[in-house]
This record gives sequence, structure tokens and C-alpha cells, in this order.
Amino acid sequence: MFFRHYHEHDRCNHGGHARGRFGWRERGGGFGGREGRMFDGGELRLVILALVAEKPRYGYEVIKALGERVGGDYSPSPGVVYPTLTMLHEMAQIEEAASGGARKAFAITPEGEAFLAANKAQVDAILERLDGANENRFAGAGSVIRAMLNLRATTRLRLRTRGATPEQIQAITDALDAAAKAIEKI
Repeated sequence: MFFRHYHEHDRCNHGGHARGRFGWRERGGGFGGREGRMFDGGELRLVILALVAEKPRYGYEVIKALGERVGGDYSPSPGVVYPTLTMLHEMAQIEEAASGGARKAFAITPEGEAFLAANKAQVDAILERLDGANENRFAGAGSVIRAMLNLRATTRLRLRTRGATPEQIQAITDALDAAAKAIEKI
């Protein structure tokens, strides 16, 4: 099941797994059933650099591309992606690309391309692992996963950037609860 809505009894610890207010993935969750971090040290940096090498991207596009790459089972937080982009920029591996708005798009530099080339075997192994996870997870449900990621991003953006009123927060909560109930009935 893609979504498990919250019930009061979910706050307790079932079978040794931390299940909190937001279900199994409260703290970022595991990957493909494994607990712990999605990436080992330095892997996220390589993946982000590889994604930017494919085409110039904004931070949000990096988050979305990573989520799509693993079939929606994982979505890095902006608190991880944006500092990584800043680090890559400071290391001269990416640079700001021309963009028409306030958002910063990043493109790979020759230094970044050289770094990717030097680490090609590791990058290929990571991407193969991510692609394999995507192929094995939720076969045929790509549009559902895209919609879930869109809902998640839209909700977070609405709550963080526009200073939602208590009434708006309640309306969002009601809409999400209604959607969960409708999906359970399918």
C-alpha cells in the first residue's frame, strides 16, 4: 500500500520498527525495505552531480529527479540537497546557469565533469542500484508515485512559503484526510 494514514494506535512501537505519527517513514525511512540511510558517504554528492550533468537543474528539480529515479521510495530533504549544491558550487564542480527567475539553476563545470569521469565506476554502480530499485518497486505505478511526490512538494511549499493561516492548515488537513479515505475505498 502506498499510503497509510495516521491512527492514534500507530504511535506505539510495533515489531521493533519505529512507527510514528506519519507512518513508517517518519524520519526519512529506509530504502527498499532496508533501514538506515539511502546513500553512503559521498554518494549523494555524486548522484546530484550526475543529475546536474544530465541537464542544468534547480534544487527542487534535483529532489524531484531523485525521487523519480527510485520510484518515489525516497525523497531527499531540501536541508540535504541545497547544502550539497552549495558545496559543489564552492568546489567549482557546478556553476549557476542562466535562468530567468529568482531560482538558481546549476550546470556542471569542466571540473565537475572531470570528477564524474574519475568516479565513473562508482557513479554507474549507484545509478544502477537506484534504477534497479525503481524497476522492482511499484511496477506500473509511476503516475501514482509522480502524483504523490507532487502532492508532497506542493503541501510542503504551501505550508513553508506562504505562511498558512490556521484555517488554511485545517483545510489542507481535511483534504489530505479525505484523499486517504477515498484511496482506502478503492
